[in-house]
Amino acid sequence: MSQIPSQAMLEPFAPAPEAARLAEPGASTAARAPTGQRILVVDGDAALAGSLTAQLRRHGHDPVGVRHGSAALQAYEDVEMVLLDLDLPDLDGLEVCRAIREVSRVPIIIVTARQSELDCVLGLHAGADDYVTKPYGLRELMARIEAVMRRARWQPAAAREIHHGRLRIDVDSRVVTVDDEPVALTRKEFDLLYLLASQPDTVIPRKQLLQQVWGDSWSRRTIDTHVSSLRGKLGGNGWVVTVRGVGFRLGAG
Repeated sequence: MSQIPSQAMLEPFAPAPEAARLAEPGASTAARAPTGQRILVVDGDAALAGSLTAQLRRHGHDPVGVRHGSAALQAYEDVEMVLLDLDLPDLDGLEVCRAIREVSRVPIIIVTARQSELDCVLGLHAGADDYVTKPYGLRELMARIEAVMRRARWQPAAAREIHHGRLRIDVDSRVVTVDDEPVALTRKEFDLLYLLASQPDTVIPRKQLLQQVWGDSWSRRTIDTHVSSLRGKLGGNGWVVTVRGVGFRLGAG
């Protein structure tokens, strides 16, 4: 989707003067050695991002900043939270949010100048955990960061490997095998299978599958085409069971 960012794009923003002072001898231990969260700040405005990263350091966090969406897609795996602007030089922030959410549970807070209700709804539908508009109060943003992280800690961790009869799904490597034989799936086929396998005893409505796997980019035939292809690759119609008028569930193969 996007070219791999240069190393320079992945480097943290230069600290603001206030942050530099905090790093001088005599500054607080918390400022020099953050004990909070490692936070990725994704903002096309380097000055604003530099100021925010400095404030995050003051509050004990360990921030790193990038300007481009493509850089964010390379860096999110190494952080505990993402603060994401929607107006980026290369990609729309909603696209970045959806791409991260398809493969990761990392908490995402959108921090943007887009203030309409529709933008907020689109951001939350894209997978954001919260939505903050600029200009914002720093204390409010810090409180929202703490609240989102608190909710994230209470969520059960997603299974990293799923076994279902002869079917095995390695979530981290995105490898699927049946009877120990690898099955080559497209990205969307894997996402569809993983969603079904993560709730093996549940019939998942067609609309939910479409929204969670394809977002806004789908047609009426999208899911039927992918279900048919998935059944063929797994070696039988029994792996994906159609529940007429409702949706689909994982079968026994």
